[in-house]
Amino acid sequence: MPGLTAHEPAPASIMAVDDNPANLKLLEDMLREYGYDVRSFPRGRLALAAADREPPDLILLDINMPEMSGYEVCAALKGGRHAGIPVIFLSALNATEDKVRGFHLGAVDYISKPFQFEEVRARVETHVQLRRARQAEHELLEKTLGGAVRTLWELIQLSSPMLAARSRSLRDIVKWIAKRTGMADAWQYELAATLCLIGCIMLPEDIAERAWYGESLTAEEERIFRGHPEGASRLLSNIPRLEIVAEMIRGQLDPETEAVPEGARHGARLLHLALELDRRVQKGASPRDALSEIRLTRRFEPSMLSALESYAPVQPEFELRRLPIYELRAHMVLEKDVRTRDHNLVILKAGTTLSETWIERLDNFARTGRVEEFAEVRVPTAGPVPAGQRIGK
Repeated sequence: MPGLTAHEPAPASIMAVDDNPANLKLLEDMLREYGYDVRSFPRGRLALAAADREPPDLILLDINMPEMSGYEVCAALKGGRHAGIPVIFLSALNATEDKVRGFHLGAVDYISKPFQFEEVRARVETHVQLRRARQAEHELLEKTLGGAVRTLWELIQLSSPMLAARSRSLRDIVKWIAKRTGMADAWQYELAATLCLIGCIMLPEDIAERAWYGESLTAEEERIFRGHPEGASRLLSNIPRLEIVAEMIRGQLDPETEAVPEGARHGARLLHLALELDRRVQKGASPRDALSEIRLTRRFEPSMLSALESYAPVQPEFELRRLPIYELRAHMVLEKDVRTRDHNLVILKAGTTLSETWIERLDNFARTGRVEEFAEVRVPTAGPVPAGQRIGK
C-alpha cells in the first residue's frame, strides 16, 4: 500500500457483520480511524462468501441476525478452512449461557452491546496481535521443519542412492493412495514415506539391500534390519510437528502392535502397504500382480487396496550425457560413481540425485584437481539440458 515501508505490516483486515446499519457504520468509522482495513456485511452468508474470497484477520460478529445467526456463521467458519480466524461476538445477549455457547463454538472474545469504543479497540488490537504472533510462529516453524527435512533427505541420498530411490517410490505410492482416498493431513503421510528408510543409514549397506530385495539374512542381520524404524523414530521425534510422523515410521513393519499409538496407526498401515508393494515390484512383479498377491494376505484396508488398482510407477525419462563438473545441475542423476583420481575414495555414488550441496562438493574436489573434470549423468529430458557431450540414450 502507498506509504508503507518494507518493514511495516499491512493494516489488519477486520470484517464486521451486523444486520443493524447504524452499528455497522459506528464500527466502520471507529476502526478505520484506528488504521484498520474494514469490510462490513449485513448478513452472515455474504460475510462467509467474502471470507472465502479474501480471509480477514479478525471478524466482529453479531449473534441475532435474520437468515443465519452469528452462532451458525461462527460454526461454518470454524468447521472449514477459516478455523484460524479469530471471531469476537458482539451481542446484547448477556446471559452466561449465551457467552459459553459462543466460546464453545470457537469464539475468542465476547463484547456486550451497547459497546464502548475503547473496549472494542482494545480487544480487537489484542486479538490481531495474537493472531499475527501465531502466524509468525507458524511461518518460522514451517521454515525450520522444511530445512530439517531437506537436510535429512540429503543425508539419505549421500548414504545410499538405493535408499533414496526406494524412498521416492514409497512417497509416490503413499501420495497415490492419499489423493484417491481424500485423506486429511496427507502431508504427514507423504513425509513419513519420504523419511521412513532413514534409519537404514545406520545399517551396513549390504544388509539393507539384501533385506529389501528379499535375499536371505542371518538371524542377527534380520534383527539389525528390523531395528531401523526405531532408529528413524529417534532421529525424528525431537523435531517439532514430526512426533506423529516418527510414530508412523516406528510402526511401519508391524502397525498392529500395541506400541503404535492409535493416532499413528493409519499412517503405519499405509507405510506397511507401500513397503510391501514396492518390494514386490522391485523383485520383478508388475504393480497389478503385486497388488493381487497383497490382497491374498488379507492384511490391508480395502479402501487402500482399491486406490492402488490403477497405480503405475512413473518412470522419468533421462538422457545420458558426459558433462564437465561446472555444468552439472540439480536433479541430474549420476550414472557412475565419482571417485578421486587415484580411485581410493568414492566422492558420490552412482544413482545419487544431484543437489546444490553435492554439486558444490564435486566442485570443491575439482578445484583441487582430485577428480576427473567430467561426470556421466542422466539428465531429465523434461528440464533444460545444458550443453555437453552426448554419449547415448
